[in-house]
Amino acid sequence: MNQLKLFGKRVKELRKKNNLTQEQLAEKIGVYQKQIGNIETGVCFTTFQTLEKLAQVFNVEIEELFKISHLNTREEIINNINEMLQNAKDTELSVIQRVIQSIIK
Repeated sequence: MNQLKLFGKRVKELRKKNNLTQEQLAEKIGVYQKQIGNIETGVCFTTFQTLEKLAQVFNVEIEELFKISHLNTREEIINNINEMLQNAKDTELSVIQRVIQSIIK
């Protein structure tokens, strides 16, 4: 995957983790919402000043913006799915089963 897209996914991951909309994040760092969208989709990168502001808003060091933790190993993905299944309600489990069956045929 393209490096800009990976960076964008990381920014989106951190934004969601901080319960912020693109508009709220844009307001906090002083840019237009469209710029946040462009960063998250990998259309463009950003300036060092914006990187500093993103790190400050997310309360992380700048290098944390480049850690691509959402690229999990197969084992991590399976563990995450198992954890979600353990916490799912019975009605949700039957829907999940149908979705999985329709994907894996």
